[in-house]
Amino acid sequence: MQEQEKIEDMDLDVLTEIANIGAGNAVTALSQMISNKIDMHVPQVKMLTFSELSEILGGPEALVAGIMVSLDGDIEGYMLFMMENDAAHHLVNQLMGQPGQEKEEEGFSEIAQSALTEIGNIITGAYLNSISKMTALQITTSIPYLAIDMAGAILSVPAIEFGKLGDKALLIESRFCDMDIDLSGYFIMIPTMESYHAILSALGIG
Repeated sequence: MQEQEKIEDMDLDVLTEIANIGAGNAVTALSQMISNKIDMHVPQVKMLTFSELSEILGGPEALVAGIMVSLDGDIEGYMLFMMENDAAHHLVNQLMGQPGQEKEEEGFSEIAQSALTEIGNIITGAYLNSISKMTALQITTSIPYLAIDMAGAILSVPAIEFGKLGDKALLIESRFCDMDIDLSGYFIMIPTMESYHAILSALGIG
């Protein structure tokens, strides 16, 4: 815990700069995917506990779409991209050329789930590529895993895996606007403590 407090106190500015560049690249990739200009507000970066993450997402029972990849190589851990259900439907409809279409009552069709997985895959890849270029660290990712579930259930996977290392994760809240519709996407990066140190060391800090 003391290690995490040190990171939180001393290095959040550096992590915020990484988040700005990473989120910017991810939004650029998303704009290209849906062939529509997307404006992004400055990302809000926080170190939060897993229970606090659930609250940011609307509470542990809030229905969200989450795309998760595990990280390996010089940086180990998890990267998640999570969106509220309505925002996820909107982006899928944009990608499929059906803007304004009402969301399906039963949830996401198989085609929509594939589209949503691809959206998550592209933007998390763009985000991680920017980190890799800044730090010269090699990052490999698993096949993306899509979950449409309650926020608490999705977050329980990395929480259980990394609970022994600490109870905090790096949240990058990226609000963006597509056709005057405000959306919120949440990048959640959960590296191991060794990986935090590797990132900061690669940037000449710590």
